[in-house]
Amino acid sequence: MNTWGNRIKLTVFGTSHGAAVGVALDGLRAGLKLDMVLVEKDLLRRAPRADGMSTPRQESDRYEILSGVYNGFTDGTPIVALFRNTDARADDYAQARLARPSHADYAAHVKYGGFADLRGGGMFSGRMTLPLVFAGAVARQYLAEKGVFVGAHVLEIGGILDKRYDPASVDKTCLNALDPFFSLLDPSRRALMEHALLNARKEGDSLGAMAECAAVGLKTGLGEPFFSSLESLIASLLFSVPGVKAVEFGAGAGFAAMKGSEANDGFCVENGCIKTTTNHSGGINGGMANGMPLVVRTAFRPIPTIAREQQSIDLNTRTPETLCSKGRHDACILPRGLAAVEAAVCLALLDAYGGM
Repeated sequence: MNTWGNRIKLTVFGTSHGAAVGVALDGLRAGLKLDMVLVEKDLLRRAPRADGMSTPRQESDRYEILSGVYNGFTDGTPIVALFRNTDARADDYAQARLARPSHADYAAHVKYGGFADLRGGGMFSGRMTLPLVFAGAVARQYLAEKGVFVGAHVLEIGGILDKRYDPASVDKTCLNALDPFFSLLDPSRRALMEHALLNARKEGDSLGAMAECAAVGLKTGLGEPFFSSLESLIASLLFSVPGVKAVEFGAGAGFAAMKGSEANDGFCVENGCIKTTTNHSGGINGGMANGMPLVVRTAFRPIPTIAREQQSIDLNTRTPETLCSKGRHDACILPRGLAAVEAAVCLALLDAYGGM
């Protein structure tokens, strides 16, 4: 299914090289004033750049709002936005009969009986993050009214690390200080990362990466136990972003090497507010916000479309083939993918708040 959500409903539709991609966001209250300049800023962060590392595909990403917004305010009906594809090159995918390694081609071919549009990845393409980012930008403005702010930075690209957020003290000021196009806590790491990305591009290869995202200002108790926990909501949307292979909150996998005495977050009172002295839990206990910053990390696999010969098969004849992808692709999902990470977190929090 292409629809997600409990208290809101999010639907994405279209394919990478079809006529258009789009989104429907239902359940948001009427009367929310939307600043479309802020929406376009988020879309621009996701857009390719002429930097030698991003895909050379150039889409205007212009959108048509078909419903849900009237005179600059949400009207209570589903917000539907459409993005027409204008720079699709179907000829780049004339070998769509060949299963590209680590793409969804083979699984989709079987699931849809050979009828799936697999050009450029079809519905599995990173192009589908465009409608997600649009919806996330709307959710971000709802959250701002609640005093909630979300921001992500590049934690790692190809083994080159940025600093981590201080999970106990990251705040709105820290998030606002991030460079929107290559967000780093230590900007001196950018040159190393860009060098690695350019080398990967020259070698016809790609790099994996990790993003770290924080949300601050959440009301204590937000969320539910078990199936609608904040972790469940956020992780389910993050895993819907193409290329995501791991999600962790707080200390995450690091908990496996810790003792309880090391992992537990003790309580204190600061300026009349109850806080924890550390934040190994990433701001969530029992599926609910505990008043501390929410911190989540997302790992991306290297983009599987690479300009190197790879072993494949012909989906129709099942005979071995050698494939060298000609499609346009990034050297890494980050930093452009940060916009999608933030969008997923914003939409999950919108669902937790209920949209009213």
